[in-house]
Formats: sequence, structure tokens, C-alpha cells
Amino acid sequence: MNGKHKEDAFLAVEIGGSKLQLVAYDAAAQVLEKRRFAVARELGAAGIRKQLEEVLPLMRQQFNLQATGVGFGGPVNRGAGTIGVSHQIDGWSGFPLADWMRELTNTPVFIENDANTAALGEAVYGAGTGYNTVFYSNIGSGIGGGLVQHKELYHGKYPGEVEIGHLRMTVDGTTLEQQCCGWAIDAMVKAAVQKHPNGILAGLVANGPAGSEARFLPPAIQQHCPDAQAILDYITTQLAWALSHVVHLFHPDIIILGGGISLIGEPLSSSINNKLPGFVMKAFHPVPQVVLAGLGEDVVPMGALAMIL
Repeated sequence: MNGKHKEDAFLAVEIGGSKLQLVAYDAAAQVLEKRRFAVARELGAAGIRKQLEEVLPLMRQQFNLQATGVGFGGPVNRGAGTIGVSHQIDGWSGFPLADWMRELTNTPVFIENDANTAALGEAVYGAGTGYNTVFYSNIGSGIGGGLVQHKELYHGKYPGEVEIGHLRMTVDGTTLEQQCCGWAIDAMVKAAVQKHPNGILAGLVANGPAGSEARFLPPAIQQHCPDAQAILDYITTQLAWALSHVVHLFHPDIIILGGGISLIGEPLSSSINNKLPGFVMKAFHPVPQVVLAGLGEDVVPMGALAMIL
């Protein structure tokens, strides 16, 4: 900075299975600097750590870092500051992330799993602003959740968290994640394409890039494709049923849905809002509204900032 006074900043870091984000904020939550990197999964945790070792000194040169918050894609032991496991990137299990980041940043470091971090971001800065009890679920390649009360995250006895994705939907052990995550929807789309190869959904899939078939669901719904509508009806029924348990247990003021599947948009939320009351006992009516997340790709960094502040 050529001897000039460096601006104070809070550093928010998102370590995911596909992307690494570092955002410097001021105390008013204004973005001062944002850096985003793709993650090379084949390089494992060591590859991500190398990226951090290269960029963190640059951030320290640029700003007077006050504290660091990290949202990590997997279970963490926030008390010990260690990683439980990443289900997407090898080499993280047991890693002392908080101590390691403390040395690189020379700041206090706070870590949380990314679903909790996102829940806090939406509660403080996003669609949950102004509500006391906020439930958030991210529906993507996996399904996670977080509960925030009065801007404080709920934590059960370690290692328990609000793992709505692992809620058993049948007595034989089928989970919500197995029914409604991105991979499950990919499989449903493939099955629909095989069954109706001349349908609207099949046409979109045939003309698009291979993989991640769930991405073709929103445009097919917009075109009133019967196959896409049937998949939407199935997943919103399962999600409404799962969220009824959240209502009966936690009684949130609002339920927020994020993650890649939330990009279906208003058809997703309105369908769940129509179905949820039928699964909730009358004493708890009116049920909380289900809304779409408001922070987009910034949700985990914003939650990491909220965790610091």
C-alpha cells in the first residue's frame, strides 16, 4: 500500500466443494474486495490450502484484517477449530483449520459448516431480516439446514446440527436428501427423458450440455412440460412433508430455501406453501411462509461476516 494507512476489514471465507471465495467487508457489510477461485477436486484439500496460502498474504497486504470467519462445506468441530470431514474433497478430515488460518491471517478465526453459515447470513442480511426465528435449508448436491434465533445459531450437542437432509422420510431409512437433492432430481429427469423421449424436457436435455440434468427443470416448468410438473409435484410434496416436522419442532417465523434447486424459483416456493398446511396440525396454523433465499452466491460469506460481528 506504499506506506498508506490500510483500511480495517473483516475477512469472510467460503471453502466449498467447487468454489473458494474470500470477501473483505467493512463493519457496515460493504464489500471491499472479493476473490473467487474454482476448486480442483483432484488436488484435494492440499490444493485449496495452496490457493489460500497464495491469496491470504495479498489480502493482509491490502487490508488491516480484524477477524476471519470461515464457512466450510462439511461438518466441523467449531470448539476445537477442526474439520470433521468433507464429503466432496479428500484430505480435510481432522485438519486444524482455525489454528492454520490464524497463523496465515494473524486474526481470531471462527469456523462453521456452510449450511449454518448460510442460515445466519440469510437471517441477518437476507430474506430472514426482521424475523426472530428463521429456518434455512440449502438444497443442492446435498441438503443441509440451519436454525437461527435472535441472530444466534442453534447448536445441539456436538456433533449434532439441524440436519434436515438426513431426516428419514420412510421407516426403511430413505432420507430427504436421497429423495430431493440435485443428484436425485438428475435421476428423475433422466428417467422422464427415457419414458418420454419426444417431450419438452427431453428436448431441453438433448440440446444442452451433459450432466446436471436438474438444471433443465426450471425452463421445462416455464414451458408447462408435464414431465417437469410431475417432478416438481413430487419434490415439493416431499419437502413440504419434511418441513412440517420443522414447524412442529421449532415453530419458525419464516422458512427460507436456498441452494441450486431454489433456482426453480416461485413455482417451487408456491407449491410448498400450498402443501405445507395440510401436513401441519391445525393448532399451528397459519404456518410460516416458505420463501426463496435472497443473498445468492454471497450467502456463505455474508453469514461468515455475521458470525464475526
